[in-house]
Amino acid sequence: MEHPAYTLAALTAFGGAMGFARKGSKPSLLAGLAFGGIYGYAGYLLSKNADGGLEIALGASTLMLVTGVARGIPSRFRKPVPLVLTVLGGLGTAYYTKKYKEFY
Repeated sequence: MEHPAYTLAALTAFGGAMGFARKGSKPSLLAGLAFGGIYGYAGYLLSKNADGGLEIALGASTLMLVTGVARGIPSRFRKPVPLVLTVLGGLGTAYYTKKYKEFY
């Protein structure tokens, strides 16, 4: 269950670094590293079967989904960043919601 969290950690950190490298966007770098850190921590907790990992991963995924939708609506999802945020957030939310229901 921790593998998707680690994958999302790498993807979000890489995406934030790419946003900074291409456009000099400090908010992209900060958000990418923040989400990467949150997903990494959730993955660590999940790998240790510790409390809170599933909830943290679900919360981060839901926040990314909401952020993607909020950024995508004005551009009608024609820009790649909101589209990627929405897709990754949606996939993460669906996966961790399913796992949450299975566990509880």
